[in-house]
Amino acid sequence: MSDPADTPPVTPPAEENAAAQEPATPEARIAALEAEAAEFRDRWLRAEAEMQNLRSRTQREVADARQYAIQKFAGDVVEAAQNLRRGLEALPPREEGEPELLTKLREGFEGVERSFLGILERNGVARREAQGERFDPELHQAMAEQPAPPGVAPGTVLQAWTPAWTLNGRLLKPAMVVVAAGGAG
Repeated sequence: MSDPADTPPVTPPAEENAAAQEPATPEARIAALEAEAAEFRDRWLRAEAEMQNLRSRTQREVADARQYAIQKFAGDVVEAAQNLRRGLEALPPREEGEPELLTKLREGFEGVERSFLGILERNGVARREAQGERFDPELHQAMAEQPAPPGVAPGTVLQAWTPAWTLNGRLLKPAMVVVAAGGAG
């Protein structure tokens, strides 16, 4: 048996190819190293740009999640606000000499509604009335169409059954509307 120290080291083929491709002169070696450094710098810059894009995208997604995390809850609360409004509209109209109890109930419910809407607005939920506005498919859902009365442009909201509700500018619930016939825009 031969002594392993006497055997020449075996060079893997990849190293042999690399050694065979190395430039012979120092200037060529410097140029090759500079090209390799430029390639590494380019890779590094691309990786940095990718990481910056990832950071920006993540920050946007976190901000959106914070801003719209309550969307389902806000939709449910809006339903309660609409029911409160329906209750107020179901009361008989104000009349001279109506019972004091009815006046106090109406005023109390109106105060509750004002307070409730104020709380919603402070938390980014806004009510947008639609009647008289131009039909906007981003905010309105057309439930019916009627011939446009004289002086009313086609595509105008003639009647709003419910207002539109938004959360920080994003639609929560569209307004249910009746639109003047003749085009929606």
